Amino acid sequence: MPSLANHQSNQFTKLLLIGDAKSGKTGSLVSLVKAGYKLRILDFDNLLDILKFKVMEECPDKLDNVEFVTVRDNYKAGASGSQIDGKPRAWITAIKLLDNWKYDDVDLGRPADWGPDCILIIDSLSRLCDAAYDFHESIIPRGKSGDYDGRAVYGNAQDDVEKVLAMLTSRGFATNLIVIAHGTYMDLPDGTTKIFPQGVGQKLSPKIPQYFPSYIRYKNKGGKRTIQTTSDAMIDLANPRPDKVDKELPIETGLATLFEALRDAPVEKPKSVTLVRK
Repeated sequence: MPSLANHQSNQFTKLLLIGDAKSGKTGSLVSLVKAGYKLRILDFDNLLDILKFKVMEECPDKLDNVEFVTVRDNYKAGASGSQIDGKPRAWITAIKLLDNWKYDDVDLGRPADWGPDCILIIDSLSRLCDAAYDFHESIIPRGKSGDYDGRAVYGNAQDDVEKVLAMLTSRGFATNLIVIAHGTYMDLPDGTTKIFPQGVGQKLSPKIPQYFPSYIRYKNKGGKRTIQTTSDAMIDLANPRPDKVDKELPIETGLATLFEALRDAPVEKPKSVTLVRK
């Protein structure tokens, strides 16, 4: 019978990170780079400027420890407004990278095998959902007039995004994970209002936190940016180590503090050695 002492949480952290736009989410990743982790970012937002300059300023010797691929569909001006230039490819490209991180002359293998010294970053879930929607809208059957069932597009995109989250947070995906999300306010049947991650439509949003053992919120109160780790009336969060992690953390060091409390420090896997007989 498996013992809790050997639970996978000893090796890998799966974290959902939520916050308003410009609340310091991407830039705060620098503390993990300083802590020795290798970051591999699936970049949908194309907003890594702040992280680049922070790493150059605070730990320039670790700049090569941050690998990224920007995955985004191109848009163009059309008669009816802005539209995707050609067929949507961002979703399919992202799925292929999550199976095998290979492009141009780069081949980092399967993300599921990267191990405990690496962190896969999805930045951001909001744009991942947009990519899923655009892809399914492009393949939905249409009538002679071009009409299609919009509910089916939402349903198929929601299912696909949920399957990706299930895969990334599964036991077989042996890599640390951070999914960066924006928040959306939703009115509940009991009359209360809660904050949930922005998904594809409202049906997916309440399901997203269910996949993550760790769930934190970035806040900007009076110009001071902090990380909230405990629930309040507006949002239900998850902190597996309340005995070691404060209710509020500074964004400058908060992620490194959280990872340190949840798991062992990153140790790079030993490189294979080829013995040559002379």
